[in-house]
Amino acid sequence: MTVKVRFAPSPTGKLHVGNIRTALVNWLFAKSQGGIFVLRIDDTDLERSTKENEDAIRADLTWLGMVWEETFKQSEKFARYSAAAEELKAKGLLYPCYETAEELERRKKIALSRGKPPVYDRASLSLTEDERNKLEAEGRKPHWRFKLSGGRAEWNDLVRGQQSIDTASVSDPVLIREDGSFLYTMPSVVDDIDAKITHVIRGEDHVTNSGAQIEIFLALGAQPPEMAHMPLLIGADGQGLSKRLGSLSAEQLRGEGYEPMSILSLLAKIGTSDPVEARESLQQLALEFSFSKMGRAPARFDENELSALNAQIVHGMSFDAVKPRLAKLAYGDKATPEFWDAVKGNLKGVPDAALWLAVVYGGGLTGPELDADDQAFIGEAAKLFPEGDVTATTWKEWVDAVKAKTGRKGKGLFMPLRRVLTDQEHGPEMDKMLLLIGGEKARARLVQAAP
Repeated sequence: MTVKVRFAPSPTGKLHVGNIRTALVNWLFAKSQGGIFVLRIDDTDLERSTKENEDAIRADLTWLGMVWEETFKQSEKFARYSAAAEELKAKGLLYPCYETAEELERRKKIALSRGKPPVYDRASLSLTEDERNKLEAEGRKPHWRFKLSGGRAEWNDLVRGQQSIDTASVSDPVLIREDGSFLYTMPSVVDDIDAKITHVIRGEDHVTNSGAQIEIFLALGAQPPEMAHMPLLIGADGQGLSKRLGSLSAEQLRGEGYEPMSILSLLAKIGTSDPVEARESLQQLALEFSFSKMGRAPARFDENELSALNAQIVHGMSFDAVKPRLAKLAYGDKATPEFWDAVKGNLKGVPDAALWLAVVYGGGLTGPELDADDQAFIGEAAKLFPEGDVTATTWKEWVDAVKAKTGRKGKGLFMPLRRVLTDQEHGPEMDKMLLLIGGEKARARLVQAAP
């Protein structure tokens, strides 16, 4: 059997870290088994789905490296879903209901007040044909529910172990709305049957839904796929991420300079028994993947961990790898391998290089505010700055001379010089920075800061 999985985002919004994790686990499992990764676009909500979001989802997955072998859109399969619905109707498993949302809510409140579960009572099943005709003559249009067996739907979950859902304890799910549009449940089953999906991997919020879907698979004459339900993501503070997903979209993370492998390394390892460490490739993550490593507790997504992983990856990147991206920054076309080697250890992301590009290749700096003592100190340092070209030893020789002349040492010696030459209190090693800045700019900045 060839393993075949699917990732099914809805193009009603951006791809965020929760979506990315679901896609990633599907992709890693498929590749670890030599299988196939399918991208299914769940665009049955025609009003809210947009081509812009669909294109963004595809672009984000491509940027992350999770390429797909097959893809299709649900909006192209409405005729197939209608045929499946007719098959279920013919079997007496899809029945019309005429209650309004208000009536259903009232019944739900009454059941709860009596200490009963708010399960749909199947009142519409007892309607006569005349009663249905009368309701439709009044302008009511039916929604359609799938008739659950009332037995237990069972499966061996690859993450949660043996699972069992008592379908008598849940309402018959609505598969078709009053306007004839399909909800998620049935189209997803039909697609999994048609695409020959072998494993459905998704969040644990779908566990109850899976019980109903297993019965729909069987009703349509298909064997349900294997299932895995992952714990959901939470923030480092233990709270849900739902309010912050906009700032945790792939688009936003890319714009902030996060590398694909820092995002993927974190999402692949949190909630597992493996340590959270940067990996070089998706292929390496696939080799290490196993559902047996996945715990039951919620997976904590910590942006500080993401930043640390990103910095680690950036520090190991070659100049050739970042050159095209540096070229998009101001002065980036002037960057050299020596520049990158000097500054990369101080970056959290490649875009952070913009600061040091301006320091090295830009014009005059605004300059720091110095007190009178530091201004006088810089005046002496300026007089001692050597003529001619700067070399690899210039910084040490100059600082030694300034120390001997002024008697300053430690932070009092180095900090004013760093601030005047780079306009920063921290940064790359100054012998390398001075060599990059050059003698002409260094002298100009010292003279500008002197009294």
